[in-house]
Amino acid sequence: MLNPSERQIATSVLVIGTGGSGLRAAIELAERGIDVLVLGKRPKADAHTTLAAGGINAALSTMDVEDSWQQHAADTITESYLLARPNTVRIVAENAARGIEDLERWGMPFARESDGRISLRFFGAHTYRRTAFAGDYTGLEIQRTLVDRAAQLGIQIIDTCYVTRILVRDNVVFGAYGFDLDSGERYVFRSDAVILAAGGHTRIWRRTSSRRDENTGDSFRLAVLAGARIRDPELVQFHPSGLVAPENAAGTLVSEAARGEGGILRNAVGERFMSRYDVERMELSTRDRVALAAYTEIKEGRGTPNGAVWLDVSHLPRETIMRRLPRVYQTMLELQMLDITRDPIEIAPTAHYSMGGVWVRSEDHGTGVEGLYAIGEASSGLHGANRLGGNSLIELLVYGRIVGEAAARYSVELSAQQRSAGALAEARAEIDGLLAADGRENVRALQRAVRNTMTEYAGVVRDEAGIRQGLTELGAVEDRISDIGVHPDAAGFQDLAHVFDLKSSVLAARATLDAALERRESRGCHNRSDYPDLDPALRVNLVWSGPGQLEREEIPDVPADIAPLMRDVPTAGKLVE
Repeated sequence: MLNPSERQIATSVLVIGTGGSGLRAAIELAERGIDVLVLGKRPKADAHTTLAAGGINAALSTMDVEDSWQQHAADTITESYLLARPNTVRIVAENAARGIEDLERWGMPFARESDGRISLRFFGAHTYRRTAFAGDYTGLEIQRTLVDRAAQLGIQIIDTCYVTRILVRDNVVFGAYGFDLDSGERYVFRSDAVILAAGGHTRIWRRTSSRRDENTGDSFRLAVLAGARIRDPELVQFHPSGLVAPENAAGTLVSEAARGEGGILRNAVGERFMSRYDVERMELSTRDRVALAAYTEIKEGRGTPNGAVWLDVSHLPRETIMRRLPRVYQTMLELQMLDITRDPIEIAPTAHYSMGGVWVRSEDHGTGVEGLYAIGEASSGLHGANRLGGNSLIELLVYGRIVGEAAARYSVELSAQQRSAGALAEARAEIDGLLAADGRENVRALQRAVRNTMTEYAGVVRDEAGIRQGLTELGAVEDRISDIGVHPDAAGFQDLAHVFDLKSSVLAARATLDAALERRESRGCHNRSDYPDLDPALRVNLVWSGPGQLEREEIPDVPADIAPLMRDVPTAGKLVE
């Protein structure tokens, strides 16, 4: 039945998410002549991709001729603690240079050497220099480049739309349902294929580099309700350097480039503490180790009164800071009136990146639900238990192109589109029910309760008692949701959006806690104080399909052309209780 308050829109392929991965997929589709529509819940010029500061990886060999895509792949698998899917890693590393070439062709202003070569910088745990950059605004420049290219191609973007359901019949996608954040108008999208590019779930922690109302686990919820599964939700990267003040900006990232350019970490008594955790690599160690080191210093009483440590770049030449770290310099002036050329920055670990995500096939990022694909931070397979800095941005470009191509082929070859009135009615009824809800519970208070629970029991270090307590507290929040009150006003329908954010956060939190309970070991970003060692039997991916429903997925052997290039990763001193 046609609902007059709903706007019906048809397109060949629907992309959910206006960040780098969603736009790259849309560009590929448009260049192939496929009708595509992109949806987002925040302005396209301000998608989360814009916050990626430090750089983008590709073995271009412009600085170190010995580098190769095989070495890039080996470094990625090594630092994943062997949990990355080898074929996914191969695909990204082998196609990385092409991703950079695409950006160059569309006008990306990479930093260059005096002879015109693209400059490459070291990032932690890379064998060679392979991180291209544009100052410390790399993600912002990539997003601008992709937005401009999308505009040139006439790609339609609606960036005030909140998608609440992916529409599925008999495990086959036929569109999506949502509402306009300003007017509340409903949308029914009919499409042959849907590409899910709606980010990760790091906003479910109290201190996070994600901004308010983004990365609340939307991709997790949309995928699971559509019949897809989640892989490795417990593997969350806590970036070492998040701000602790001011309160409304807690968790805001200080780029890893600050350490890459020579920044030094000290505790409250002035010790350069990384010598206790990774004497060879020091501040250029992997993110998981640096975050754990900072956490340990703070936990053992060597942190500042604000529960932090110091990151100091003031010993670097002022010219270097202004040229290589302009965003860090500007951010600290704006937020704290702090001049980093003179004074250190107070930092602490912050929830930064979802290394797990929707289960996808390596070759095309299909989800197992026909016509549904997932890319970017919404997906899984590349990063394992520790993501190399700079790998997320190249993943967007490589798989954005590949999935755009796959979705185009799927749409062209689809013989008929089967729809379900029942699926549409269910999506419609969900919003109707929430708009009629006038309970006593406040959405924001429940969101805060979820973040408090996850911070307390599923942060940098976890244990079984804490995880079980977290599950209990999460269950109490779920019960309280039934008495929620929703009150849209003249300013828009943000309150309704917050309820869906909450629903997504609760699902993502349960998936994370279930998987964290099952992973009884310490590996990469996942630290269990009650299981401080690696367990070879847990060199598996954990696949979650609902509360308490976990399967172990075996990981293929590393290919013979990559395995010899992998280095042993010492574990001594990794977990210091």
